[in-house]
Amino acid sequence: MKRGKKYIEAAKNIGRGNLYDKEEAISLVKKTAVAKFDETVEAHIRTGCDGRHADQQIRGAVVLPHGTGKKVRILVFAKDAKAAEAEAAGADYVGGMELIEKIQKENWFDFDVVVATPDMMGIVGRIGRVLGPKGLMPNPKAGTVTMDVTKAVNDIKAGKIEYRLDKTNIIHVPIGKVSFTEEQLADNFQTLIEAIIKARPAAVKGQFLKSVTLTSTMGPGVKINPAKLV
Repeated sequence: MKRGKKYIEAAKNIGRGNLYDKEEAISLVKKTAVAKFDETVEAHIRTGCDGRHADQQIRGAVVLPHGTGKKVRILVFAKDAKAAEAEAAGADYVGGMELIEKIQKENWFDFDVVVATPDMMGIVGRIGRVLGPKGLMPNPKAGTVTMDVTKAVNDIKAGKIEYRLDKTNIIHVPIGKVSFTEEQLADNFQTLIEAIIKARPAAVKGQFLKSVTLTSTMGPGVKINPAKLV
């Protein structure tokens, strides 16, 4: 992959093979973010899980204390009183079958998170094949299948993020923006790491956090010493 001049220059600030403390890594990520827009800071956490086994899956959600810096568009599948509740809480889109059809017919995806009440999951399942691969399928473990739609919407607006293993047993999540202070990014990162360590499946033996890398959208990765996070 060809890298631009800015990236190559920024990467010179990071020692190859170095493992940094959390605070130092965050400082380097901010320093090496050279894009003209406010880049997202992302954490990439490689675990010792084997996701092919059901008892080694990780999936959950956590509210970052300082949010993600991104305005999140929320779609809620609910009806009657619960639909009114979702609207009052500030959901961007609320509905039922008409929104399912809009997604099916118009390939409409102007939303970032989907919440559904349990009684709506029967019809939401009809679009599982398109929501699933995009990571948008509501899930009880992530708190997005719930009768408490007010809490779900409020938590998401406050900075709730979902984490899950990908096919290579890595968790990829945003922890804020480059414009955040180092303290805000450190708080968010620590909250995420604590949630993931708590979610460690009992079936996982040996080292749990194999590697932890922080990066900005366009910047080079900075590796954190995982031994200092446990």
